[in-house]
Amino acid sequence: MKFDRNTVIGFVILAGLFFGYFYFTNKQQSEYRKQQAEKQKREKAIQDSINLVNKPKQDSLNRIADSVSKITKVGNFQAAIKDTAEKLVVAENELIKVTFTNKGGQVKKVELKKFKGLDSSEVKLAASSFDKLGYAINTGNNTTANTAELYFNAAEPVKNADGSQTIAFTLQSSDSTASTAITHKFTIRPNDYMLDFTADLTGADKLLTQGNMNLTWQYAAAQQESDIDFEKQNTQVGYVKDGSFDYHTIGRRSDKNFDKEVKWLGVRQRFFFTILVAKNNFSNGKMEWTIPADSTKTIVQSTANMKVQLPVATTVTAPFSIYYGPSDYHILKKYDMKFEKLVNLGQGMYAFVRPLNRFIILPIYDFFRGLVGNMGIAIALLTLFIRLLISPLTYSSYLSGAKMKALRPEIAALKDKYGEDRQAMSMEQMKLFREAGVNPLGGCIPALLQIPIFFALFSFFNSEVSLRGAEFLWASDLAAFDDPIKFGFHIPLLGSHLSLFNITACITSFMISWYSMSMTPDQSNPVLKYMPYIFPVFLLFFFNRLPSGLTWYYTVSNLVTLILQFIIQNYIIDHNKILAKIEENRKKPKTKSKWQERVEQMQEQQKRMKEMQQKNKR
Repeated sequence: MKFDRNTVIGFVILAGLFFGYFYFTNKQQSEYRKQQAEKQKREKAIQDSINLVNKPKQDSLNRIADSVSKITKVGNFQAAIKDTAEKLVVAENELIKVTFTNKGGQVKKVELKKFKGLDSSEVKLAASSFDKLGYAINTGNNTTANTAELYFNAAEPVKNADGSQTIAFTLQSSDSTASTAITHKFTIRPNDYMLDFTADLTGADKLLTQGNMNLTWQYAAAQQESDIDFEKQNTQVGYVKDGSFDYHTIGRRSDKNFDKEVKWLGVRQRFFFTILVAKNNFSNGKMEWTIPADSTKTIVQSTANMKVQLPVATTVTAPFSIYYGPSDYHILKKYDMKFEKLVNLGQGMYAFVRPLNRFIILPIYDFFRGLVGNMGIAIALLTLFIRLLISPLTYSSYLSGAKMKALRPEIAALKDKYGEDRQAMSMEQMKLFREAGVNPLGGCIPALLQIPIFFALFSFFNSEVSLRGAEFLWASDLAAFDDPIKFGFHIPLLGSHLSLFNITACITSFMISWYSMSMTPDQSNPVLKYMPYIFPVFLLFFFNRLPSGLTWYYTVSNLVTLILQFIIQNYIIDHNKILAKIEENRKKPKTKSKWQERVEQMQEQQKRMKEMQQKNKR
């Protein structure tokens, strides 16, 4: 590629968009984390003061008061706290292993069999003491309790004819005047990440007030990736409200109120989703979340207080579903509930690249992945395909550079003739381009047209779950940066490591710059002369923490560019033919476009105004 003025402008715009995106995102999240840390510190100080003032002199008094409070709250469900022994029930299919607890009749832990965590064991979701799912019930004598704190009777899993398993938990009231009971049923199907969950309430007119089920869902997203900061930047809260999908990156706000019906809501980490679905919709509610300190190994803690409006009847059923699984676009799309929209194939100001990822990059990548099995080779084949696809743009850019090179002596002569008179120089230069049939933006436009591809691939490599844990060459995980070179200390902007794929990407980028400048040794503008060499240095810093799959892509892309550049410039583009074509164009009658006419008119007016100003000064 020839680095004329317009080509450099294209790369500068590309770099500006890229750097601006990272600067804006990191700044927002840094400010939010600082505010959250200060808020947590204040709240802790206040709570510590309260605890100090209210601390009982004897621990026994505290235990007695706690027992009395529990007995009072549970009312007719005292049996649910008398036997406080927790019982666990395990059910599994080919994809997940789910551990249930009789405390709350809920999920205690989910293990994803096909994915490994940082400790090389299965990825675990909803596995902390913070994770709870329950709802408030009336327990008699104007008291309420949350089902998440009550101990149900657990039954062993039952295998159904269709291969699914059902796990049931029951809670029976001790009220002799009326029969009230709660049954929680979970169904796990073969080869499915989704659990069906139903809450069957007998005596619902007494358990609930006017059919209102006030459900509380607490979820803590544990760290799953090596770079916790990058994982937090790619963690979002998503939902479908009033039929429309929306999301919020956790570092940009801390809550969301719902005043219309909500179909589902959930938390997306970089590669894993946890989603709660209300089959009959939540009527309203609120979701809040906080970002704990990195030392907790927790990405975000979210609490959703949602209302489900049920019929005012004796017996009612509240149906839900819960998804625990990977952020795989194809898997999520099969549920037909807009889950796949939370996969970052282009979001926010970069949503315009989402169709490019959905309909071109993702299908082609899936094809090569299925063909070769190795993710690194699949990326190389994808790169080759993309480079060949845009090769007409590449050729157009090189051809434009060759034409501009052919006109360079005439442009230099115009500069000598008009000197500092930029107005006259611009008019004559435009006239020269029109006569020669050369578009001065010909080298810039192809570079600008590649910007959507750049951002599409950036989103794709940051969200494609198949790259997670994929090994290639020296990289142990193509979804994370490779770090064979570790400093043992932190360098600003660079970090504490040096990615080898980042080095190869920067070296090949430098080779492109060197080759291009060797083809145009008469470059006189210092900025244009040195900019191609400075750009790879910028890449060294900004690419160092990006996924190795992405930097491997740029390495291959640069190598292909070098080959194409050599072939096009030495075997396809005929500079003698270009000169002949320019001379032929000069002989043809010229027609001006309306835009050219308006530009020339404006230039003529400016020239006349300038001449009048000079006369007045005399």
